[in-house]
Amino acid sequence: MKLNLKKPLVVFDLETTGLDLVKDRIIQISFIKVYPSGMEERGNYLINPECFIRPEITQLTGISNEDVKNVPTFKQLAQKLNDTFKGCDFAGYNSNHFDIPLLAEEFLRAGIDFDFSKCHLVDVQTIFHKMERRNLAAAYKFYCGRKMEEDFTAHRADEDTEATWRVLQGELDYYTEEHQRELGEEPEGRVLPNDVEALADFSKVNNNVDFAGRITWGEAKDAKGNTIVDKDGKPVMTEYFNFGKHKGKTVADVLHFDPGYYSWILSGDFTYNTKQVLTRIRLREAQKGRL
Repeated sequence: MKLNLKKPLVVFDLETTGLDLVKDRIIQISFIKVYPSGMEERGNYLINPECFIRPEITQLTGISNEDVKNVPTFKQLAQKLNDTFKGCDFAGYNSNHFDIPLLAEEFLRAGIDFDFSKCHLVDVQTIFHKMERRNLAAAYKFYCGRKMEEDFTAHRADEDTEATWRVLQGELDYYTEEHQRELGEEPEGRVLPNDVEALADFSKVNNNVDFAGRITWGEAKDAKGNTIVDKDGKPVMTEYFNFGKHKGKTVADVLHFDPGYYSWILSGDFTYNTKQVLTRIRLREAQKGRL
């Protein structure tokens, strides 16, 4: 099924030197930029991580230190990727948990403030897990009718990107009211909206403000501990710290009564994205005259 798009969708995958958002780096990025017209534009880059690629990573991905020795660094590619991705939504497999956060870190390290909060983020894995609870290989077999090893090389970003794009299209075909009735299923709760914004909302599994989950959304409370509501009776949401000595306290309050905590986080071993989010909140509170 053709996905209804209001703006381009970047389906992408990364291969990296590891899983640490602070210390590890991208060694391959592959993407398919899908336009509302249906046109598809592909990109695939090996990236010099400027650090050693461990043998187990080479064994997993097939990408060696020799392979990336003479290719551009992420900083050298960052502006080109920024121009390509500007104004797009994003989709990937487990991307909301890892690929988007790490990509955001790499952009910030390169001096580019790519604001993913303005993008709809569709996680194909989350959709699959909510519907069927499997992994990418099982998803590919289930929705595409073939084994991944028959069509792709394992653990290459370009191969996984192709598989992810096919799975997303397969999910849209499978979870239609018509197909569910053909399967003898009641469509209620088993129909996916053909809309990126709705799919992104369906992909959410937490209330994180930053990608690392150090700051989360929660209901704002008044001095008596009652939930504050807006004019429509809906709870007003605000940012809370989700770690450390100020866990459970609003970020705005902590910035007011413990301003040194901001400096401690900025100089600490936190992701650039966490520092970026905290800085934006601090600037907002200062502009409102609350600090």
